[in-house]
Amino acid sequence: MNKKHNPGQADPANKTAKTKPDVNLPESSEQDEELDPLSQTDSILNSFEEQLKDIARAEPRIQSKSQAAEQSTEDLHALLEISIGINATMRLEDTLQVVMKNAIDLLKAERGFIMLLDDYGQLQFKTAYNLKNEEIGGDDFRISNTIANKVAQSGKPIFTSDAQDDERFANQASVQELHLRSIICVPMTLKNSVIGIIYLDNSRQAKHFLKTDLYLLQLLAGLAASAVHNATLYEHLLDLKQFTEKVVNRSPVGILVINSEYQLISINDAALQVFEKNKEQIHFVSDDKNPTRFFELVSESAAEKWRRMIDISFTTGKPFEDARYFHNTGYIEKALSVKISPIDKLPLESGGLVMTIEDITEKVIMEKYVILSEKLVARGEMSASIAHELNNYLTIINNNAELLTRNLDSQKFEKVGFNCKQIIDSIGKMKRFTNGLMDSSKLDGEFISYDIKRVVEDLLFSLRAQKRFKEILFTTDLSGPLPNIQMDVGQIHQVFLNLMNNAADALEERQDKEDSDSSFEKHISISAKIDEDKKMIVVEFADNALGMDAETISKLFQPHFTTKKDGHGLGLANCKKIAARHEGSLTAESKPGEGSLFRLALPLDRDDNNDDN
Repeated sequence: MNKKHNPGQADPANKTAKTKPDVNLPESSEQDEELDPLSQTDSILNSFEEQLKDIARAEPRIQSKSQAAEQSTEDLHALLEISIGINATMRLEDTLQVVMKNAIDLLKAERGFIMLLDDYGQLQFKTAYNLKNEEIGGDDFRISNTIANKVAQSGKPIFTSDAQDDERFANQASVQELHLRSIICVPMTLKNSVIGIIYLDNSRQAKHFLKTDLYLLQLLAGLAASAVHNATLYEHLLDLKQFTEKVVNRSPVGILVINSEYQLISINDAALQVFEKNKEQIHFVSDDKNPTRFFELVSESAAEKWRRMIDISFTTGKPFEDARYFHNTGYIEKALSVKISPIDKLPLESGGLVMTIEDITEKVIMEKYVILSEKLVARGEMSASIAHELNNYLTIINNNAELLTRNLDSQKFEKVGFNCKQIIDSIGKMKRFTNGLMDSSKLDGEFISYDIKRVVEDLLFSLRAQKRFKEILFTTDLSGPLPNIQMDVGQIHQVFLNLMNNAADALEERQDKEDSDSSFEKHISISAKIDEDKKMIVVEFADNALGMDAETISKLFQPHFTTKKDGHGLGLANCKKIAARHEGSLTAESKPGEGSLFRLALPLDRDDNNDDN
């Protein structure tokens, strides 16, 4: 209930109620005087007996020993059922209603109220019912404030079987106006602190509360205090859980928790966006349905790599981190920063993992833009690189435009928003890229300490979005420990890009020559390793195209030599110069029909005094 009540001051008196028994003695008369003393005594005893029967009928707890024992057993059963009932619910409002209804039923009270102390120590009404278990209010929503406040302040119960004839309460306005007769008010105490009161009253003269009723209500108040405390704690925990979920869901970083069976405990909105999943598709361990396993969020081809990362953390019991993991969603490829940490104990689970996944795609792209705009050394190469970058996003725009049309036609409106967002995002990235190029004037190379593995991964990230590279199966072996080396990042990127484009052209040429029934699958493999003898890092690019003869290989790096109809013959020649500038080498191996392999070797320690262009 929301209705509040400001109780009056407590009555300082705390005496035991002095009640007068309502016994109607036989009226005296002249004829009575004529009766012998024995007959007069019998008459009085008969009168007492009749009134005791009336009281027994009104007060069922005044019974024989056997009946009293039976009643005591019934009371204990009732308290047990009440205890089960109030602990079956964790909602405070439901708990108070169960307590109130059972108290009225048990003691046959006309009215009952539960009041709890607020933060300012004032009693506030929480629930009120009558004998018919109907919620009451209005004019009936009045009690003796003096009694309620005194019990709350003193922590001691108050009991009166007839307030009208009890000198402590007879003169109170509420007692007179409400014609209150029998009243019980007991404190709800938890750890020696009063948290509220239970108040019962009757206005019927024929119905009196007894001392046994007081003891029974005190037992019930003890049960109720614990239940109220538990319900309050539960509501606080629920509020905290909801608050935490809101904070986690609003986090820009994806957060998800899995158990040892890889089943989802929780996942926030950012993580759902990373994996391109809807909340309706997800079922948690706490749900009735079969819980979603983590690997259902990723494609079959990516599942094994995710499993390896997760199992490393499970097996070692230590956090695992991949600062740049490239994840293909089926629509686009994303760059992710993944952190996996073990948890010893989960709710209702023995243990599991918490995963934080940050989408750093735009950050990676912007880093690459800076490299491209500042490091490319020739206008022609810069134009080609710009064209490749723009084509990446034009491809994304084109693919999503086609999907948008299909989704609209098939009324898959939940995917339309994603398609539109991808188109808008790609246009925005193109704009930022071109603005960066216009602002960029530094085209000279610069050597810095950099990770060769990162150059390869960044290149693959941008190329996989292009249609011609989507049809190619890539395999990489970059798992070994590779130290940073001194390099001109833009120029090394240019070499790798040129080698990848040449491989794609050669694979398309072979595909054109294959029979229509051929099961030919285009394949490019990239590996990097350390040559300890030569103190070099060696990066190899291999394809399964048509290959080259010895004469072609001998002329391959000469300026203006090309086997392409529209080639200019400068690409590999410039790559050779870039390798030499890095004090390294670029070589090629090939046989007709067996594909080609290009090997770039770069020194682990470069002589900074050598600046041969």
